[in-house]
Amino acid sequence: MRVLGVDPGLTRCGIGVVDGTPGRPPTMVAVGVLRTEAGTPTALRLQTLRDDLTAWVLRFRPDAIAVERVFADVNVATVMGTAQAAAVAMLVAADHGLPVGSHTPTEVKAAVTGSGRADKAQVTAMVTRLLRLDQPPRPADAADALALAICHVWRAGTQSRIDAAVVAR
Repeated sequence: MRVLGVDPGLTRCGIGVVDGTPGRPPTMVAVGVLRTEAGTPTALRLQTLRDDLTAWVLRFRPDAIAVERVFADVNVATVMGTAQAAAVAMLVAADHGLPVGSHTPTEVKAAVTGSGRADKAQVTAMVTRLLRLDQPPRPADAADALALAICHVWRAGTQSRIDAAVVAR
């Protein structure tokens, strides 16, 4: 299974592609960060994210897209941008008939580190180890995207099957 992980953000959107099967060590295919300028109108920033995510889907041909589930925060502006970026990733998946998995930060941390309370440094260290990388992915958004993809591969079943059935309708 090939999964495109998306750590949504309007300024920095982490993106990573992983190949794997449940219970086996995953392999990194690609990793990066999509960026948009803060001074650019939001609609154009979202369009840029859509175009860049579409390019990744066409280039790497994932079987599914895993997106971090947005959670409430005191900074409404940040939450709105994150939610908008997550929605763009979901729309790109729908445009290409791909199932979408939505995973909470706690679920992702638990999947890759064994603890839902792991910090960013611990997640990055485990992603580096699990994917047998020479260097940790930078910035943290890139490592988080890979962690999302790993989590989805390892938990790959229920959500993907549900979403695949919905997309097939």
